[in-house]
Amino acid sequence: MPVIRTSLQPAQALWIALVACAAPVFAQEQVAQGVQALAQQWAVEAVQKSQRAEPTPLRMDVTVGALDARVRLAACGNMEAYVPPGARLWGRSRVGVRCVDGISRWNVTLPVTVRALGEAWVVKTQLAAGTAVTESDVTRGEVDWAEEQGAILTDRAAWLGQTASRALTTGQALRQGMLRQAQVFQAGATVKIVAQGPGFQISSEAQALSAGVVGQQARVKMDNGRVTSGTVLDVRTVKIDL
Repeated sequence: MPVIRTSLQPAQALWIALVACAAPVFAQEQVAQGVQALAQQWAVEAVQKSQRAEPTPLRMDVTVGALDARVRLAACGNMEAYVPPGARLWGRSRVGVRCVDGISRWNVTLPVTVRALGEAWVVKTQLAAGTAVTESDVTRGEVDWAEEQGAILTDRAAWLGQTASRALTTGQALRQGMLRQAQVFQAGATVKIVAQGPGFQISSEAQALSAGVVGQQARVKMDNGRVTSGTVLDVRTVKIDL
């Protein structure tokens, strides 16, 4: 049988070479897209499940970023997503995907942004550090609860009359760590001491040796010269347990 030989034209040879080079790249893109899609679906379901247990309804938005283009992954028959140790699906975080059934058991993480939109107490006008927060300084507005790590202050009593521990900007949501109890008396002020013991209570006056903040300890000097500490109850009362 005669042997038939054919020769490729330069353009044909170049086309075949390009196809051969593109095939692995296309396969890699397919794997990367599959990893991202799995992570997205899993993260959305996990966030929705956790949100159902929360007392405050929030509108959740989950966006998983793309896999690092420099990462090369082998095809995998079964992948599973998970939250890496030390991470949580809140704000800017990471979600992991690992291959549990494939030629190569790889394990990667992808960036994820979880937004939790809901109403909160927000600052109406800029407040300087040390300013006492009043009703007129705050309003209700929609914010991203997950934008910062500090927990949102949902109870009015948690911020009303408190002092800004740092400068607060317009539109900023009130969170734990932004406020502190207001100082109710200064060192040197005359305060009322309420001393309690089993079955009795006595009161007298004393001199404050430190500034008084409601709920915190303050040092006082009694009329007899004794120095002790007690819990500040209000603008001029310190409670001492005997």
